[in-house]
Amino acid sequence: MNNILFVDADVILDLLCKREPFYAFAAEVFTLGDKGALHLATTSLVYANVFYILRKVLGIEKAKELLRKLRLIVRVIPIDEKMVDLALNSQFSDFEDGLQYFTARENDIGIILTRNVKDYKEKDLLIQTPEEYLKTLPIKNKR
Repeated sequence: MNNILFVDADVILDLLCKREPFYAFAAEVFTLGDKGALHLATTSLVYANVFYILRKVLGIEKAKELLRKLRLIVRVIPIDEKMVDLALNSQFSDFEDGLQYFTARENDIGIILTRNVKDYKEKDLLIQTPEEYLKTLPIKNKR
């Protein structure tokens, strides 16, 4: 597994909507991504879900503007039929979580950042909140 982190929609929304008390942890992760200290990835499905929520809260143009900026530091990885089949035939009760899990796994991404840690029962990837992840970093990589 490489040093790419998969970021879930809730973590992105924490950042873009400045949701407390989670904003500071999300902001630190994305700042590290922006500085190149780590690499961030997600799927087009996550972008679509985030846009759907942002447009209701902030309007279409502001939502697009924020996602354009996010796109500069968050790579988009594809979901294909293999990931769909794996998620459909898995024990995940939330299909989207299954898609994210198998997409991360198939792309050799070892960590998923989410606030819904309990939704992931599989154990071959590390599932953490941004706060938990940041606690694992050496001091020199922070800020």
